[in-house]
Amino acid sequence: MQELVFYSFAILIVLSALMVVSVKNPVHAVLFLIFAFFNAAGLFILIGAEYIAMTLVIVYVGAVMVLFLFVIMMLDVDFAVLKQGFLKTMPLVMVLGIIIFVELFYAINASENIKLNSLHLLDPNIHNTQALGFRIYTEYFFAFQVSGLILLVAMIGAIVLTVRHEKRVRRQNIHTQITRKKEDTVKLVNVKVGEGVDI
Repeated sequence: MQELVFYSFAILIVLSALMVVSVKNPVHAVLFLIFAFFNAAGLFILIGAEYIAMTLVIVYVGAVMVLFLFVIMMLDVDFAVLKQGFLKTMPLVMVLGIIIFVELFYAINASENIKLNSLHLLDPNIHNTQALGFRIYTEYFFAFQVSGLILLVAMIGAIVLTVRHEKRVRRQNIHTQITRKKEDTVKLVNVKVGEGVDI
């Protein structure tokens, strides 16, 4: 049963990854990516790494939902077309949902019966969360920091590539604000009694 659940998760991950890069609709691509993350979390649960599975769901699926919002805001998505195909794909979505929940149920039950090799654990008496943290911040600390630096560079690159400077949009110029003089911003006008001021 464990091998069947493993291959089911693996096949669904591969198929959903192929759909991510093959579908034309970006919203559908994001949904397939979320489905792939859930299947990957099921694989982690199957090997007894519950902390990594929950981190994958919370961090990546949460981040993908933010990406989903950005796609909705930045792209001109025709929701009328999406609503038309919603009822047609509902049976397939229901079947896939039932399959993923059944697989997660079997994976959680199977993870309780798996005995990991004691050679790969620092201490069999500590939880996998503590063992993971100890390994990351001791043996793999340099690789952990490099991965964070790569993600930082990718984030800065994405911001630089997507920022747009339009002439019709007024932008703040810090240098102009700091170096301005009183004569450039304030004008004293001696107004005579009974006369208005032209602005």
